[in-house]
Amino acid sequence: MKLTTSLILFFLALLFTSVILAQDGTSAADTAAKLRLQLIEVQTKEAELQARLQQLDEDLKPGNIERALAGIGSTHPEELREHRRRQLTIERNGVLAQLKTLEASKASLESAIAAAEARAHQQSAEPSPAISNQMLMVQPFAGSRWLLIAILGAVVILIGGVVVFFVRRS
Repeated sequence: MKLTTSLILFFLALLFTSVILAQDGTSAADTAAKLRLQLIEVQTKEAELQARLQQLDEDLKPGNIERALAGIGSTHPEELREHRRRQLTIERNGVLAQLKTLEASKASLESAIAAAEARAHQQSAEPSPAISNQMLMVQPFAGSRWLLIAILGAVVILIGGVVVFFVRRS
């Protein structure tokens, strides 16, 4: 039974070989799709950083700094407030730097996507060499359609005979 399954899979693989050969895994459309995914990731990260920046701006308000340090007792509360304000300012500046980097990355990704989409459009307009070669190989059979159907019928009958043989044998 395993042999018949392997034979059937082998013949199916032969039938679909032309489809597999015609595919190109590194097309410009694939590249554009990957770049779009990267752009979505950058936009997500940017939204997270924008939310963090808003939170830091809120935390930097004097009243919020006071509330954050309300439970901490100290003989110099003004130094604690200043220290907290400096920490928040440093974090805010880091978030702003990350946002600037993401903006540059976003701009380069958008231009790369536009270029990849232009290449994909050009590739879709031109016939690929693999398809042209396959068309040349298929053209001799185009005039003899009945011969091709007869060969395929013989292959199907052969597969059926092999299956029946192995089923009766086991």
